[in-house]
Amino acid sequence: MKIILATSNRGKVREIAELFEGDEVIPFTEILGPLEIEETGESFGANALIKARTVFEKLGRDDAIVLSDDSGISVPALGGEPGIYSARYAGAGATDRANLEKLVAKLKERGLKETPAHYTAAVAVVAPGAEYLVHGWMHGKAIDTPRGEGGFGYDPIFIPEGYDRTLGELDPAIKRTISHRGRALALAKPIIGMLRSLYA
Repeated sequence: MKIILATSNRGKVREIAELFEGDEVIPFTEILGPLEIEETGESFGANALIKARTVFEKLGRDDAIVLSDDSGISVPALGGEPGIYSARYAGAGATDRANLEKLVAKLKERGLKETPAHYTAAVAVVAPGAEYLVHGWMHGKAIDTPRGEGGFGYDPIFIPEGYDRTLGELDPAIKRTISHRGRALALAKPIIGMLRSLYA
């Protein structure tokens, strides 16, 4: 069965495809074209399920597994911002750069050179007659000065616990082993294996 990703975010597509190397992993846009999915949930998990269900229903086929991810960074000192609004923190259609700059500005406003923060990833898996939801977390701190050109999103201002470099500076292979998304996908992988055997 094909694994259809309910995302068009190139960074996420790349990370997920690397983890499921050897499987046919396809972003939904290659099949359905552009599709606006309104994320009305009040949690990462709710939004991940909304995206996966929507794409599964639009596909209208029983030979695919749909996988979606909803993730973001939360800064307790900012009341948990940006949280579930991480992808649109600077407004609808905002770029990664604009979102990053807004968070940096908020940290500077509060005089926070560094402060505890964490990433959350919710991964939803939807297949014929089945839905699953798993989570992964990565703790560390947010800093007010971006460092590094790697990764995407808020990676240049997040230093994982136990490291002195940002995700933007760390080798991608290290990031995959410690990231919130990597941890959630590691839990999703056996679920997909089970589903594949059921529907093979």
